[in-house]
Amino acid sequence: MNAPLLNGQVAVIGAGTMGIGIAQLAAAAGHPVRLFDIAPAAAQRAIDDLARRLRQRVDGGKADAATTEALLARLERADSLDQLADCTLVIEAVAENLAIKQGLFRDLEAICSPTALFASNTSSLSITAIAGALQHPARMAGLHFFNPAPLMKLVEIVSGLETGAETLAALQALAQRWGKQSVVCRSTPGFIVNRVARPFYAETLRALEERVADAATLDAVLRDAGGFAMGPLQLTDLIGQDVNYAVTDSVYQAFYQDPRFTPSLVQQELVAAGRLGRKSGRGFYRYDAPQSADAIAFAPPAQAAVPQRVTLHGDWSSLADLAQLLSENAGAIKQPGQTSPHVTIDDVTLMLTNGKTAGQLADERGTPVVLFDLCADYAHASAIAISCAAQNDAQHNANAIRLLQSLGKQVIPLPDYPGLLTMRTLAMLANEALDVVNKGVASAEDTDLAMLRGVNYPRGPLAWGAALGWRHILTTLENLQRYYGEARYRPMPLLRRYASPASFPGAER
Repeated sequence: MNAPLLNGQVAVIGAGTMGIGIAQLAAAAGHPVRLFDIAPAAAQRAIDDLARRLRQRVDGGKADAATTEALLARLERADSLDQLADCTLVIEAVAENLAIKQGLFRDLEAICSPTALFASNTSSLSITAIAGALQHPARMAGLHFFNPAPLMKLVEIVSGLETGAETLAALQALAQRWGKQSVVCRSTPGFIVNRVARPFYAETLRALEERVADAATLDAVLRDAGGFAMGPLQLTDLIGQDVNYAVTDSVYQAFYQDPRFTPSLVQQELVAAGRLGRKSGRGFYRYDAPQSADAIAFAPPAQAAVPQRVTLHGDWSSLADLAQLLSENAGAIKQPGQTSPHVTIDDVTLMLTNGKTAGQLADERGTPVVLFDLCADYAHASAIAISCAAQNDAQHNANAIRLLQSLGKQVIPLPDYPGLLTMRTLAMLANEALDVVNKGVASAEDTDLAMLRGVNYPRGPLAWGAALGWRHILTTLENLQRYYGEARYRPMPLLRRYASPASFPGAER
């Protein structure tokens, strides 16, 4: 990267939350920064608010005074675009309006040096379209930070159709110097994170629509069992229901209303009611009055004796941590084989959900069936979700619950819901991530890194899918597609290829 960009003047346009966050980040890295907003008072207010927050950290002993004052000294307000003429990098963080962004960069091209680079922090608009306003679009790329920009490690560097290789390389080097992990992707709707993440919200919203459980219980399945940092409904309350809904709708429209991105009517209704989450005092949860925590529907201690005979059947290599728990805590005996992994508890079959209902599998197998949901880490998950076939009697279900409770798990009984919740969510995340890779939007490594660092997933969806077995992911989606009769769950071509035994011997497990 050339020295002028490494040490040069940075301009940030837009003094909202993202704009001032990016300005703080650049100033902390040693750059002189000019913050411009169409309303000069807004730019000054943003700088003053930042100064107040940073000095409070100093007063609280959480930051060094000299370092803080040096950072603030590198920040100044610009009152016109002409004052940005000597900047080597201009980062735009204004309203998500294509015409506004195009007009802005058209004006900047007439003002700034031909060697200055332009970047947009857009999360939903085409970089190719924004750069279409420029005579020299090779200098333009996306630089998509995540909120809060100074803290979140990920930045998506987005290439438009005409973005130059030198521009991408320079921004990658700059991101590294700023302490960020960067991923590179093509300019397609949602880039990596906002595209791949849609099923994380959508599957739980669907379960809520279908009255599978209340919000607190559904969130607990993904958080306490699935290993995600927050449940999807908690997270949308934090993001803002209006913001999250708008992103989903934007991706849905950009993909010509593909059903796998269909927005939720439940979320739309919250937005219409003004229940936007934390910022409005109420969303899926209430924040506007002191109250006890929402109760999670855990199963009470099962009234059943410890099972006399617990046997592990099939190949447990994809669930080795659970197999070890069962062996150590329940005295499970292994009977290796090539079948799908399952447990027999006396006469009850306990098995990982595969997109069929427990009732379907009980009919097929001719035994009582209890399905358990996927966990990112069975050894450390505090809870596990299950569903029981209607054909079972109460004692069958109690035996399975007692076994899982003996492993130190809280058990969350759900109705007989196909694919339960974490399993179907991972299947959809991995399916979308594979489509990103298959269509050359980003590499597999960058796709997983984006989901790990951008939204703090417990595992990258591609690494997780490979560890579980692509055949199981494919089977889950095919069963869900048959159950619902919807294209939403159609497997992507690369998933079918990866799940082929010819590509991955033994993948049929």
